[in-house]
Amino acid sequence: MRRLLLPFLLSALAGCTPLSAFNALVPKDEGASLVARDQAYAPGDRRRLDIYAPTTTGQAPRPVIVFFYGGSWKGGSKEGYGFVGRAFAAQGFVVAVPDYRLVPKVRFPAFVEDSAAAVKWVRAHIARFGGDPDRIVLAGHSAGAYNAAMLAVDPQWLGPDRAAVKGWATLAGPYEFLPLDTRVTKDAFGEADDLAATQPIRFASADDPPALLIAGGEDELVLPSQSTGMAIALVEAGAAAETLVYADVGHVGLVTALAKPFRGGAPVLRDVAAFVRLVTETGVGQQSLRSGER
Repeated sequence: MRRLLLPFLLSALAGCTPLSAFNALVPKDEGASLVARDQAYAPGDRRRLDIYAPTTTGQAPRPVIVFFYGGSWKGGSKEGYGFVGRAFAAQGFVVAVPDYRLVPKVRFPAFVEDSAAAVKWVRAHIARFGGDPDRIVLAGHSAGAYNAAMLAVDPQWLGPDRAAVKGWATLAGPYEFLPLDTRVTKDAFGEADDLAATQPIRFASADDPPALLIAGGEDELVLPSQSTGMAIALVEAGAAAETLVYADVGHVGLVTALAKPFRGGAPVLRDVAAFVRLVTETGVGQQSLRSGER
């Protein structure tokens, strides 16, 4: 299976394109299932989410992961990330995967507003699906990592619901990208009144929840320095942060490593799951996290 999928990945996944075909092909984790589809968290076709949960019983309420997919803020759909939802659900978490509005129909801050609305809906309703509304971890890849970061570090988006966010774990996130020098960032952020306010690194503070920032050493789309720089800013501000850089992994490889055939490429699932357990079961202080490379 892994050998058959490799040519498909090389041709279809460059630039973080939607993963629907990939999701349809890869074997899924046992012990997890899709328990709710197309839950509307706000009006509109792109404002819906899917929920995955473990098939085992007797351990609810469980920690919750809200995963935001990437796609340069202009592509992607939750249907392409069932392998992610099932992978984390099989680890014992309840997982929500939202859609959100995309460029060119919207610009910043619409996709962050949608992400915030999804988290608020999750907190209000996830108990029905076995999740703990007070133990939420935000996660995401690429553009989705940016969305998660903004919700984690800028209090305006979640308001009082931010107290339920116990940590954030992101893959290949862009956190500081001024001046806008690519078509992707110009299209998504070029109409913002205050460009500085679009940058997650600006909001690093001691009040931010603990962070796990993962990067690929071979990532040429979002450089590892984005993750290491954000971690440094968080630690210097007094927050808890850890950076993991997987030396031989590229941009797309970080998220496909969550699929069963590709987990040998990088321990993304293991490391994110361990982080979620740490911050939701015991809480975490600065001394509990470290910066480094793997």
